[in-house]
Amino acid sequence: MSTVTNMVVTVTTTTMAKALLRSSPRKRGPRNSKSSLDSRLRGNKRMELAALYRLMAWLSPAYPVGAFSYSSGIEWAVEAGDIKNAETLREWLAVMLGEGSAFCDAVFFVCAHRATAAKDDAALRAVAELAAAFVPSKERLLETTAQGRAFLDTTRSTWPCAALQRFNVAWDGPVALPVAVGVACAGHRIARDTALHAFLHALTANWISAGVRLIPLGQTDGQRVLAALEPDVGAAAARALKTPLEGVGSAAFRADLASMWHETQYTRLFRS
Repeated sequence: MSTVTNMVVTVTTTTMAKALLRSSPRKRGPRNSKSSLDSRLRGNKRMELAALYRLMAWLSPAYPVGAFSYSSGIEWAVEAGDIKNAETLREWLAVMLGEGSAFCDAVFFVCAHRATAAKDDAALRAVAELAAAFVPSKERLLETTAQGRAFLDTTRSTWPCAALQRFNVAWDGPVALPVAVGVACAGHRIARDTALHAFLHALTANWISAGVRLIPLGQTDGQRVLAALEPDVGAAAARALKTPLEGVGSAAFRADLASMWHETQYTRLFRS
C-alpha cells in the first residue's frame, strides 16, 4: 500500500512540475522577450527609414523652397575677389560654418527642435522671434523667411503633423528656415543630431552650388569643397548642440557685409 501511495505521489508531483514548467512565465519569458525585441527593432528600423526618406525629400534641392536663388552674399564676394577658386570658397564657407550665419542657424535649429519636442510654446516663440531678428541684412531676412514660409506651407500639405499645426497657432510672425525645419523634424520624431547634420549639409551644398555657378568651378571641384568641409560641418553641429539660445552669436563680419553690399550690386544672378 505504501509503495503504491509513493508511486502516485511521485507521478502526481512529476506531472505538476511539468505543468508548472510549461506555464511558467520564467520559461516563457525569453521567447516572448525575443519576439518583443524583434518587433521593437523592426519598428525602429521603419522609423529610421521614414526619417531618412523625409530628410532626403525636405532637404533636397528639388524641395520647392527656392534655395537655388540665394547665395548669402557669395555673389558679391566673388565679384569683389574674395572668392576666386575652390580653396577660397572653402575658406569663406568654413568661416560661415564656424563663426557665421550657418552656426547661428544650427543653434536656432537645435532650440526649435528641443522646444517642439517638449511642447514648450513659449520657448518656441522665443526661438522664432530671435531667429527672424538675428539676420544681418534685408536680403538675408528675405532669404531665410521666404524659404521658411515655403518649407512650412509645403510640408503641411505633404507631411502634416500636430507640431506644425501647433506652431502655426503659437507663432504668426516671420519664420526663419532653421526654425521651420527644426519644428518639422521634431514633429515627425526625427532624431535631432541626425537632422541637424543633414540640415547643415544641405545649407553648405547650396552655397557651394552658388559658388560653382559664379566663379565658375567644375562640378568635381564643388564636390571636393563639400568633402573638405565635412569636419567643419561636424564641428559646427557639435558646438550648436551645446550652445543655449542666449549664447548664439556671429563674428563673420565680412560675410555679413557681403550680404549688405549685395543689395546694391549692379549685376546680380541671386536674390542675396
